[in-house]
Amino acid sequence: MRTMLFALSAVAVPLATTAIASPPVTGEVCTKYKNGTCVSTHKVRGTPYKVGYVFGPTYNYTPVTDLPQTVVVQNHLNPQGRYVYSNGYLYVVDPSNYAVTQVITVPQ
Repeated sequence: MRTMLFALSAVAVPLATTAIASPPVTGEVCTKYKNGTCVSTHKVRGTPYKVGYVFGPTYNYTPVTDLPQTVVVQNHLNPQGRYVYSNGYLYVVDPSNYAVTQVITVPQ
């Protein structure tokens, strides 16, 4: 009986971790631009935050200098703005209420 339980648990653990480790594909982001046009993409996993989500005043925001410069230029990002860069998404945050005002997909 003990051997059978051990064998079943050895099979169940990898199956459970596989389901948790692979979130569904939720979109695509551009990985290469040519003359301002996207010429190559890849799939993005995870669920993005929606417009209106509030990160709060104590969140560790991403400085504009840490963002890909092509994204900064294409989206006319303000150096004094608040941004969250996570899982292939850039969230533009309103500094007055800390709510997301725009979601941008970013090449990785």
